[in-house]
Amino acid sequence: MAIVLPLLLLLLFGIIDFGRALNAQITLTEAAREGARATAMGLDGRARVTSAAGQVNVSSVQVTLCGTDLTRDAVVQVSTAFRPVTPVGSLMTLFGGRSDGSFTITARGVMPCVG
Repeated sequence: MAIVLPLLLLLLFGIIDFGRALNAQITLTEAAREGARATAMGLDGRARVTSAAGQVNVSSVQVTLCGTDLTRDAVVQVSTAFRPVTPVGSLMTLFGGRSDGSFTITARGVMPCVG
């Protein structure tokens, strides 16, 4: 029991935080797509990203506008700092995470500009 329980807890905590990280990645990707779509149509892409992100706290939004050249694409790049809720977060510093146990999730949305 003393050998198996820590391994089972590590597996359980990993599944919980991986599921949360995957959900945040999917939400961030959808928000980046929505922002790129709004930017391509000449609307405010940042506002669309913020509203589409929902509960995910977006830390940075980079928007590349279409301009007068309609051959360029509207590009929106979004990132957030993900913080695990289980003790697995303290192990993430060994695998490239920050000292507080968080890591950065990024997403990019690209849409062709409409004329």
